[in-house]
Amino acid sequence: MMAPGVGQPIYVATRPVDFRKGHDGLSAIVQQMFGLDPFSGAVFVFRSKRADRIKILVWDRTGLVLAHKRLEGAKFVWPGIRDGVMRLSPAQFATLFEGLDWRSVRPESARRPELAG
Repeated sequence: MMAPGVGQPIYVATRPVDFRKGHDGLSAIVQQMFGLDPFSGAVFVFRSKRADRIKILVWDRTGLVLAHKRLEGAKFVWPGIRDGVMRLSPAQFATLFEGLDWRSVRPESARRPELAG
């Protein structure tokens, strides 16, 4: 499984993309449609029209990495189709990647301690 690093933003394209696109085509979508930098180190997740495939694009400081996963006999759970992009927590991404319903995973909010000690 792919596991983003701590603090690494994870963005999900909410509209399906043409899955014939590779590194450059998906990078262009990140720049033009979302106004984000594909070379920022953030993780970008794209869905297919049939919802059984995902592509994951990330810059690892030496090159663009593109991963492709197809679920067998199932579909990924996706947000409603609309224009734009949404963020996921690492736990939500891990759940999505496993083909489970990520919507039931709620990231725990970190609380700042009042006193050191």
